[in-house]
Amino acid sequence: MADQYDYDVLVIGAGPGGYIAAIRAAQLGLKTACAEERETLGGTCLNVGCIPSKAMLHASEYFDALANGALAKMGVKATGVELDLDTMHGQRRDAVKQLTGGIEYLFKKNKVEWLKGRASFTGKDSVDIAGKTVRAKNIVIATGSSVTPLPGVTVDQTVVVDSTGALELPKVPQHLVVIGGGVIGLELGSVWRRLGAKVTVVEYLDQILPGFDGDVRKEAQKIFKKQGMEFKLSTKVTGVTVAGDTATLTVEPAAGGEAQTIEADCVLLAIGRRPNTDGLNLEAAGLSVNGRGQVEIDHDFATSVPGIWAIGDVAPGLMLAHKAEDEGIAVAENIAGLTGIVNHDIIPSVVYTLPEFAGVGLTEEAAKAKGEIKVGKFPMMANSRAKTNHEPDGFVKIIADAKTDRVVGVWAIASVAGTMIAQAAQAMEFGATSEDIAYTCHAHPTHSEAMKEAAMAVTGKPIHI
Repeated sequence: MADQYDYDVLVIGAGPGGYIAAIRAAQLGLKTACAEERETLGGTCLNVGCIPSKAMLHASEYFDALANGALAKMGVKATGVELDLDTMHGQRRDAVKQLTGGIEYLFKKNKVEWLKGRASFTGKDSVDIAGKTVRAKNIVIATGSSVTPLPGVTVDQTVVVDSTGALELPKVPQHLVVIGGGVIGLELGSVWRRLGAKVTVVEYLDQILPGFDGDVRKEAQKIFKKQGMEFKLSTKVTGVTVAGDTATLTVEPAAGGEAQTIEADCVLLAIGRRPNTDGLNLEAAGLSVNGRGQVEIDHDFATSVPGIWAIGDVAPGLMLAHKAEDEGIAVAENIAGLTGIVNHDIIPSVVYTLPEFAGVGLTEEAAKAKGEIKVGKFPMMANSRAKTNHEPDGFVKIIADAKTDRVVGVWAIASVAGTMIAQAAQAMEFGATSEDIAYTCHAHPTHSEAMKEAAMAVTGKPIHI
């Protein structure tokens, strides 16, 4: 009976997937609550992930442009440039405070009840939150993910830090060693390199940015190396010991071989993330996790237990905030009896360094494995806006099916690649061909004209190269 339930929908977790699922469910007329144990809403992304890291990336870009002479070359000269790290941290915290407070406002506006505390299943439709049992007709698991640990490495958030600790460093390290050449490690490594640290990236694989297009991965390493980062590829970390303020890393070739040591005053562990299911007591609800620690779902985000759903990092798929956001809307609509769909083949990925690295759809390698393709590529150095902005690095690459011309993948390196990739995602969502993009008028002068030229290059006819 309906009156047996406290809520139509209970969302566990208030990260990008969870808070959006809760708001959307409430908008659709469902009595909704959201359980969150943090003191603020927004999950990892808003509190200690996507948002604060972008605040530090943005601020450090300004400092670097002044300190390295880039602005002087454009006639903007300054003497005595100083880093005020406390103020830089302050503006980061202020951005987080405003955005997390904004979600709390949206909860009130949409009549979503925030149940403060850690949630744990007590049955298929019941959850314990801070000692109180709550029943809901539908329960959405949106608990996100946390840093993947590495055997032999203990995070103390002082000398050895994870991504959260790397945002709070009280001083610029002399030598920062980043364990992991993925998105998080490269972004945070870039922040501290710009602010004056020597940065060494240790990556187990033979290239950085796993999952990205091969051309992007190669070019990314060249760009980061030119910026001053050092790389130790095909290298595994077997242990980290800390004595006082110094960490000693023991590394060896991934294929096996003689061990070496690296000394640093700060080590960032950034080898990936794993789903948060500890403490959920999934067994009480009749659920279990797969071999990757994820809660399995069907196309509608329903688990094997009727009335229990899962979205975001805790479910299979890319661990990205925007993927979770779309799933949050879709799951709420499915619960409400509408049709909620997410096209998981078209989820953009972005590295928010300078330049940015972005992609959507298939890599060239994956596309070739599926059949015959055509590829168009256009360098940013031939783009007029990039030229005027002194941003020569990068390119746009469009991959299309050789027979149908349908675009199956787009990859870009540019100062605003993360923004540019939205056009590609939307075009692909509509089933666009490279010709569709090539014959769409793009404003001049913009970085996005490189997208048009790359599309023209698919048929071998770009104008400006």
